[in-house]
Amino acid sequence: MRSHGCGDLRQDATGQDVQLCGWVDRRRDHGGVIFIDLRDRSGTVQITVDPDLSPEAFAVAEHLRNETVLQVSGKVRARPAASINERLATGTVEVLAAAITVLNSVKANLPFPVSLHDEENTREELRLRYRYLDLRRERMNRNLRLRHSTIRAARNYLEAADFIEVETPVLTRSTPEGARDYLVPSRVCGGEWFALPQSPQLFKQLLMVGGLERYYQVARCFRDEDLRADRQPEFTQLDMEMSFLDQEQILALNEGLIATIWKEVKGIELPLPFPRLSWHEAMERYGTDRPDTRYGMELVTVSDLVAGMGFKVFSGAVAAGGSVKVLPVPGGNDALSNVRIKPGGDVFSEAQKAGAGGLAFIRVRENGEIDTIGAIKDNLSEATKAELLARTGAVPGTLLLFGAGDTATVNKALDRVRQFLARELGLVKPERDNASWNFLWVVDFPMFEFNKDENRLEALHHPFCAPNTDDLGNDPAAWATTLPTARAQAYDLVLNGLELGGGSLRIHDSALQRQVLQTIGLPLEEANRQFGFLMEALDLGAPPHGGIAFGLDRLVMLLAGEESIRDTIAFPKTQQARCLMTQAPADVSAKQLEELHVASTWVEEEARG
Repeated sequence: MRSHGCGDLRQDATGQDVQLCGWVDRRRDHGGVIFIDLRDRSGTVQITVDPDLSPEAFAVAEHLRNETVLQVSGKVRARPAASINERLATGTVEVLAAAITVLNSVKANLPFPVSLHDEENTREELRLRYRYLDLRRERMNRNLRLRHSTIRAARNYLEAADFIEVETPVLTRSTPEGARDYLVPSRVCGGEWFALPQSPQLFKQLLMVGGLERYYQVARCFRDEDLRADRQPEFTQLDMEMSFLDQEQILALNEGLIATIWKEVKGIELPLPFPRLSWHEAMERYGTDRPDTRYGMELVTVSDLVAGMGFKVFSGAVAAGGSVKVLPVPGGNDALSNVRIKPGGDVFSEAQKAGAGGLAFIRVRENGEIDTIGAIKDNLSEATKAELLARTGAVPGTLLLFGAGDTATVNKALDRVRQFLARELGLVKPERDNASWNFLWVVDFPMFEFNKDENRLEALHHPFCAPNTDDLGNDPAAWATTLPTARAQAYDLVLNGLELGGGSLRIHDSALQRQVLQTIGLPLEEANRQFGFLMEALDLGAPPHGGIAFGLDRLVMLLAGEESIRDTIAFPKTQQARCLMTQAPADVSAKQLEELHVASTWVEEEARG
């Protein structure tokens, strides 16, 4: 039906007869000559319709609406110098129409303009409701092509490294830990349920037991969790697992993967190897295990300095087992008024949203003099002041913001304030070159964290991570004692403050795996019921293995410079986990529920009231 793509024509095609297909992006009537911008996935080209040369084509063009689907035959010619459009790749040529055929007309009012000239003014709800129209736009076309290029680059790299792609089941069993599962009732096994996979974790480990050694998959995953801009109920992972590699080899292989993607997709050479930071150091210096290292303002612990102060907010926090940390803000004296830091101010509000009661502060003036208020000023000795300025590197003009309390809350609050101020002060630059892409491996995570609500330990990543052998010890009888404080052989790749992916070496000894499951409070009988198939596999010659998974949607979001992963997914859900286009989820018939042996207990809010 066509000889060329609309966006493929250049000056070397001048004089050629072509046949094009696409959508009317815009139609302009310039006093007897009609111009049509014809668009397909390759781009846009101008069609000129002259009534003297083709009255039949002109008669059709007079009545065209935007988004009408056309077939156009004509000859390529150079555009006059005065009408060259530098914004279009095809802007030096046009097609003089000889014939126009309407392949399909638009029979209803468009809910929003699709033209590339009108992309910025459409509400996201409308874009998602009519996603098939939104996909015609240049922005979504570009993002989905970039997604394709990313996956292609990854596949080529991994297959050159002897990985093979294997599909793992989508219908599996529900297991504890992690987010909520999406459950699927079984019709043929009444009263029993499948779960959609949160990840292919156990299956890819079993592939290693099966001797495949190097596996990857572009895997669909599902989590029934609260949503935000970079989360979806169904998402895609670039998932891999490999045998007989240690942690350093796995990190090096994945650095090569990421560098290949950035080179092929963005044309950027990334410096290798990526920096490493232990989990403990990340929490100490940044208050988070996914720090944005594009700017400074690192946290400084001063608990020992203020433990004996008369200022009870500080000394009380330390006495209760918490900590006091400082966030130095260079130039903060001029940029941030007291009103913004005190209750009601925007900086105070950021700390409060993270659970802090507030922020204490000190301003460093000329000659190292300090300016503060209340009990801090009254209880700050000259020696303590001098050590505080030395530790924080504060110079005149620096604002020192203090967080005090339990360490987790202090870290969370100062991390949030740090990120907020980095944006406010213009410290975060656009990702335009390799200096703006700050990759970082965070390693040596704790195996477990304490869940206060359930009064038990839970796996920080998942219960299949291998512990550090130096922390575990060689005596299996001591594992119950050494495991709770052990570090995991786990690693996350962080980019500009966002986690791109994470992985670990896995447990390949069934006795150790059972002990880990017991450590998180899973009785042995229940562990065997839930994971007996894995234990059996580990007892039948499981090799040392490890892996990693990257969030593909988030990775493409960063490559595309978008704010939300919804703009890198063809048919995403809303933050309420709904598809506005198909109106899913939706009711099903009573007969369907009966066949599945399921009854709904849902009651509408009005009825409840």
